[in-house]
Amino acid sequence: MLTKEWPPDIYGGAGVHVEHLVAELQRKIEVDVHCFGAPRSDADAHAVPPSLSDANTAIQTLGVDLEMVAATAGVDLLHSHTWYANMAGHIGGLLHGVPHVLSAHSLEPLRPWKAEQLGGGYRVSSWVERTAYEGATRIIAVSHGMRSDVLSSYPAVDPDKVAVVHNGIDTSVYRPDPDESAIEEFDIRRPYVLFVGRITRQKGIVHLINAARRFDDDVQLVLCASSPDTPEIGEETAAAVARLREERGDSSVVWIKEQVDRTRLIQLFTHALAFVCPSIYEPLGIVNLEAMACETAVIASAVGGIPEVVVEGETGLLVPYDVAEPRAFEHAFADAVNTLAGDPMRAKAMGAAGRARAVSSFGWDAIADQTIAVYESAMST
Repeated sequence: MLTKEWPPDIYGGAGVHVEHLVAELQRKIEVDVHCFGAPRSDADAHAVPPSLSDANTAIQTLGVDLEMVAATAGVDLLHSHTWYANMAGHIGGLLHGVPHVLSAHSLEPLRPWKAEQLGGGYRVSSWVERTAYEGATRIIAVSHGMRSDVLSSYPAVDPDKVAVVHNGIDTSVYRPDPDESAIEEFDIRRPYVLFVGRITRQKGIVHLINAARRFDDDVQLVLCASSPDTPEIGEETAAAVARLREERGDSSVVWIKEQVDRTRLIQLFTHALAFVCPSIYEPLGIVNLEAMACETAVIASAVGGIPEVVVEGETGLLVPYDVAEPRAFEHAFADAVNTLAGDPMRAKAMGAAGRARAVSSFGWDAIADQTIAVYESAMST
């Protein structure tokens, strides 16, 4: 398993996916993990080669990938996650003569804002991803929407080699927690809606803050938001929060800038009126599953794989997104929040339905079995 993220360095949905998938796979087959970063007791970690310490991030990534290639001789199959590790899988597959399976968590062509973060490195990451996808033995898309995006972004890819295996959720870990200590610690008042995510254009956080200017007076916005992709998006977010506080008062928003641990995060999910996901691009959105597993209604943009997770009118509300009409999206998003704020019993019923759906449809055991089936298919090619 080739991945940039591995505990304790988990910062996105792909990392959460890898952590839980590996735990379940290791109950069934032998899996070794190769990751980026500092040494770990449970994985082979690879640091940026010293000669590349001052290089562009994309070039540093390729340096780590080559370290992974050198360390994976003798394996039966390579499975990579995100463009960061895709080239390790691609070159490793060629060098070692083994299948390369990759999981499609996101696509570089659909995230053009990353050019702000990586500069010319974005052109490198795009080349890496295209090369790996076109050369992979099998591709696992985390949603049917993602499968469509893969085939439209990379028309040279054979549709027969792209399978759909959804992300999963550990519902024994993510479950309602009646403890309210995190609510008290962060001085949160109810009702509140909760956002959890990195500060990146993909997550639509500025759209959400703008929408909050139209929330009902008693609805508080809680942002668990950190790690801005660029100083510019960080400054833009801070300015939007400042405008919101100026218009609606300091207590209209609680911005938690620290990384919140899982225990406190589950409490924040549990007691929210709704979890809000205003993403403008989201292959699946594992954080929506985390909220659903905690019996929390979800209000989300109807993009990517989100409609495969959140059932409109049953486990939450979906808001159409049109890049040409951002203000209309913000207004509609605010209307959805106000709808549930005016009917908390409906929100509670959606939360219960969401947990039932998470338990029945997104368990890791079934997802591991489906992944092994892809491995077997790749090895029989």
